[in-house]
Amino acid sequence: MRVILATSKRAIYIILFFLISIFNSYAGPPKTNLDTGRKISNFNDWLFENGHMQYLEINENYEECKNCNTWDAGPRCFEESGKPKKQCVLDGDQSYGEGGYKWGENSKYKNNLDIKIYTDRGTEIPEKARPNDDTLLFYAHDYIDDYKNNKRFLISPSINPFKFESDLIEDRDVKKEITRKKSPLLSYLLFEDDKIIIDEITPKDKFGIVFQNDTQWVSHSIGKSFVSYITGHAICGGYIESVDSQLNDWGAIKNTLYEEQKLIDILNMSSGDQNHVTERDGLKKSGRWFNSHSIKSFAENELRGTKKSSKKYNYHGLNTNIIFNYVIHKTGDDFANLVNSIFQDKVKIEDEVWFVYTRNSLDARYTFFLTRYDYLRVAKAIMDDWQNDTCVGKYLKTINERKINKNKKEYKKTQIDNYTKSYGGQFHLNMVGGKKRNILGMDGYGGQQIVIDLDNSKIIVINSVHYGYNWNKIVHKKLKQK
Repeated sequence: MRVILATSKRAIYIILFFLISIFNSYAGPPKTNLDTGRKISNFNDWLFENGHMQYLEINENYEECKNCNTWDAGPRCFEESGKPKKQCVLDGDQSYGEGGYKWGENSKYKNNLDIKIYTDRGTEIPEKARPNDDTLLFYAHDYIDDYKNNKRFLISPSINPFKFESDLIEDRDVKKEITRKKSPLLSYLLFEDDKIIIDEITPKDKFGIVFQNDTQWVSHSIGKSFVSYITGHAICGGYIESVDSQLNDWGAIKNTLYEEQKLIDILNMSSGDQNHVTERDGLKKSGRWFNSHSIKSFAENELRGTKKSSKKYNYHGLNTNIIFNYVIHKTGDDFANLVNSIFQDKVKIEDEVWFVYTRNSLDARYTFFLTRYDYLRVAKAIMDDWQNDTCVGKYLKTINERKINKNKKEYKKTQIDNYTKSYGGQFHLNMVGGKKRNILGMDGYGGQQIVIDLDNSKIIVINSVHYGYNWNKIVHKKLKQK
C-alpha cells in the first residue's frame, strides 16, 4: 500500500510538472530556475579551475542529485513519499509555485559563500537591492560568464597602444567606497589635464579574483554611447549622409514605424515607439527582449504595420541596436576596417575589445567588453575629438545641440542617467549642477559610468557590479571641484 501511495504521489508531481510545462510553452522548468542552477555550477567550476579552494567544499550530494535540474523523476530526486529530496532542491526550497521546484546545483563542488540569487527579472540584481560581498562576487563572475556563448566581433589590440601618464593622489572618498563592505565598486579612474589622478581597483581579497587590470568588463548601456561614436565615424566616412538621413533604404525595418525615421530621432530615443517598446517590457506585444532576437524578426512580427506616435523620450535598447545594424548595413564590407581604425588607430587600445551579437541572430548589439584602462582610452578619444573640432567632434556637437528633454519629475544623485535633464545622440546631457558646462554622460546597468567634462578636460570612469556606491561623493562632487 505504501509503495502504491508513494508511486501515486510521484505520479501527481509528474502530472503537475507537465501541466506547468504546457502553460509555460516549453518543456522544463522556467528559465530562471534552470539558469540559477547553471550559474551556480559554472561559478563553482570556475572557482575550482582557478584554484580558489578557500571558497569551496565537496558536494556530497552530487552523485545522488546530479541532473535533477532536468526534471528526472527518478529515485535520486524524490523521497518514497513523492516529495523532492531536500538536498536536491536549491536553498532547500520545497514550495511548488510557478514552474515548480528550483533544483539544486549540478556541480561536484559547493561554495561556502552567502549568495543570494535574485529571480524577479531573470537573475538580475534589483536596482535598490544592497547585496553582500559574497553575492556581488558571484554576480561579478556571472556578468562575464553569461556572454561566453554569444558570438562576438573581436577587435585586436593596437600595435602602438596609448600610454597614460599619472600623478596619483589617494582620495579618501574613493578609497572608502572601493574597500568598504557591500560596496559594488570594481574600478575608479579620474583623468584630469592629461594625467590619471586617481586610480583605484578592487582589492584582491574582495573582488580581485574576478576583476583585474586585464579583465574585459561588460559595458552594459555605456555601449550605447560607443555605438553613437561609431555612427559619427560612419557619417564622417561618407557612408551615411547626416544625422537627418532617413532609414528608408534598409529592408530589415520595412513596413514598421522605423522605416521613415530620421537617424537623429532614433539616436535621441524619440522615435515615437512608446506604444510598442519599452526598456522594462521589451516588445510589448510579445514580451520578447530586444537583445535576444533579430531586428528583422521583430519587424515581421510585433512591429509589422506599426505607425509612430508623437516624439517622446522613450529609452530602450532596440533603438540602439537599430542604429548599430543600420551602420553595419551602410558600411557593408568596410565595417570591420571602420571599427578597427577607430579602436586601433585613434583610441589605441591596449587589450582586445569586442562586442557581442544577439543570442538568436547575427545582429550586433550594444554590449561591449573592454579593460578598465581601455574604457578610459575611448573616453579620452571622444574628448579629443570634441576639443579638436574634428569631423567626429562636429558630430558630437551636433547631437548635443539636437538633444531632447527627458521631462523627469525629479533628479537623484545616484547615477548620471538620474541626474541629467537631457538626452542627445545616446549620451546623457545637461547634468544638474553642471553650470551649463558641456558634460557628456554614459550610463550602464549596474552602475557603469563614464562622465566627460569637456570644458575642464576631466574624465571619470567607473566599473561596478551594481549600484549602491556613493555617486554624489565620487562623481558629482569631483566634477564640481576645479
